[in-house]
Amino acid sequence: MDREYVLTALAFAVCGPTMFAAGALLRRAATPDVSTSARPLERAAWMRVVLPFLLGVVAFAALMGWWALEPEPSEPVPRIVFLMVGTVALVWLRALARAVWALLRSARPAAGTVGLLRPRVVFSESYRAAVDGDAVRAAREHEQAHARHHDPLRLWVAQLLTDLQWPLPAARRRFDGWREALELARDEEARERGADGADLAAAVLEAARLQGPSSPAVAPLGEHSVELERRIARLLAPLPGSNGELRHPARIAILFVLCAATAACAGAIQGEAIVRSLFGAG
Repeated sequence: MDREYVLTALAFAVCGPTMFAAGALLRRAATPDVSTSARPLERAAWMRVVLPFLLGVVAFAALMGWWALEPEPSEPVPRIVFLMVGTVALVWLRALARAVWALLRSARPAAGTVGLLRPRVVFSESYRAAVDGDAVRAAREHEQAHARHHDPLRLWVAQLLTDLQWPLPAARRRFDGWREALELARDEEARERGADGADLAAAVLEAARLQGPSSPAVAPLGEHSVELERRIARLLAPLPGSNGELRHPARIAILFVLCAATAACAGAIQGEAIVRSLFGAG
């Protein structure tokens, strides 16, 4: 059997369950209290969202190591593997369809940031008419923080990665936890740049009142998944100081590359024996 065909089957049968297993074991990140900065927790919550996918990539790197040295023809794929492939493929096709639909939807927030590659801040006429100038300026600072971090793109990617683990409730809880931490972190950033907490609270309340159905590719100011009572309490409280930072993103990227390279080497060395054992070959 062609080794490319076997590689494709193994990619579904190995990477999919790896993501499901990691997604089932990881927990939602802690919710920051009023005195705790949300920015380090937002980054921790983001890593919990993407980690199952990264582990799936590491598993695929191991398969690529096996594929690079696998002679033609390869062992035939057992039927049980095809059952796993079909199940994972259906979940992934659903995730891709939802991701495409999110891009095609024309949902426009009352106040928010839109655009995956070129994010821009938008306010509806009804929203501008409902709030005063100070609240609009505070809302703009919040949304400009979303634009600087390309949060609409991150939201779209996070929704896709969560859907790749459907129907795990733990994956949805991690996404919701990161979504809340994201809004709280951007609130802090806006206040550091001069937005008054009370003005931003008024802007958030009005946006939540006017906000209709949104899209995973939009960062609305009045995000319904964020508990308003907790958010307003934080905005009216003194701005929390920094409570520690995570590792620099470059270090995390280097660690991921090293793990993937190690997995590829292991796949090249031991992959043939493992695959033959799994497939019942001699």
